[in-house]
Amino acid sequence: MAWLLRKCAICQRYTLKKETCPYCGGSVRVPHPPKFSPDDKYLKYRMILKEQGN
Repeated sequence: MAWLLRKCAICQRYTLKKETCPYCGGSVRVPHPPKFSPDDKYLKYRMILKEQGN
């Protein structure tokens, strides 16, 4: 299942466009968190980014 919904990083509006926001022209991203896995090999890197405040 592919995620169709996107969220603008600038105006925080939701859209179905994949490249840019139709309202402000900002970049869009998938608003859903990644699936949880107990065998997550990238957990260490995400925790470092979270501690840095990103």
